[in-house]
Amino acid sequence: MTNRIQLPPTAPGARILGLGSYRPRRRVTNDDLAQTMDTNDEWIQTRVGIAERRWASDDETLVEMAVAAGGKALAASGLPPEDIDLVVLASASLRVPIPGIGPQVAFRLGIPRPGAFDLNAGCAGFCYALGMASDAIRAGDARNVLVVGVERLTDVTDPTDRSTAVIFADGAGAAVVGPSDEPGIGPVAWGSDGDQFTAIEIAAGSSTMSMAGQAVYRWATTKLTETLVAAMEKAGVGPADIDVFAPHQANLRIVESMTKRLGFSDDTVVARDIVQSGNTSAASIPLALTALLESGEAKSGDLALVLGYGAGLTFAGQVLVLP
Repeated sequence: MTNRIQLPPTAPGARILGLGSYRPRRRVTNDDLAQTMDTNDEWIQTRVGIAERRWASDDETLVEMAVAAGGKALAASGLPPEDIDLVVLASASLRVPIPGIGPQVAFRLGIPRPGAFDLNAGCAGFCYALGMASDAIRAGDARNVLVVGVERLTDVTDPTDRSTAVIFADGAGAAVVGPSDEPGIGPVAWGSDGDQFTAIEIAAGSSTMSMAGQAVYRWATTKLTETLVAAMEKAGVGPADIDVFAPHQANLRIVESMTKRLGFSDDTVVARDIVQSGNTSAASIPLALTALLESGEAKSGDLALVLGYGAGLTFAGQVLVLP
């Protein structure tokens, strides 16, 4: 008699149960940067919309920031650490290739022996990880998943290069994802444009990041609207249904361009966390969503459209129900 492989019971959907964030203590204003490079507040705000950003101190390591954000997400979810059986950590600024920090973060949070790994999809990392978490739960491979986006981009940024140093910053954001009778995370619309892989890179032999800013701006403002439309179509919703729009916080001008192109309702809340936080890559979307919920601009149950995009060039978007 032939034995048959048995599959675990599956959940019809997945949703975010709780969000958490960590912002480094040190605030760096545009006037602070003007002391060390040829720039000023008007130049920076006109081009990227940033007024200040957070830079991590020596003790605010990737692991420490991820643990802080992950702990808050766990607390918000109401789940004990032992209920988490998968940890997915998204980051583009790991300085040591082996070992990954996902297992370290899980151990520090008291999560017993989960599946744990790191993921690098640049600034799209959080959305990639969220899509994988949702799929793992719906496939029955995980019960509850901790997703963390964490960056110390100041470790890979030349502090004298105004094309990058005025933009990139540090921080962490996290989400606990669990099963749901009603889908709370829509199908992911993702992809890549690998022909432009050098647009954002740390070249071989270099320790700092370079970016073709104008090329990335043109790509984001002309190519990614279709991804946002696809994410909504996959979820069965339209612009009029979206309560919150929280794209990757790369550039305020890009955020405004996407908002205008999609034609949202006047009541739609648009995340502009970049003004105070800078570009935190894989951490930017959970940081922005947490800020909107904490300020009361967004509320539990709101329908949010998110989009991560960056190095690779990679992109991923989903429709979410806020916890």
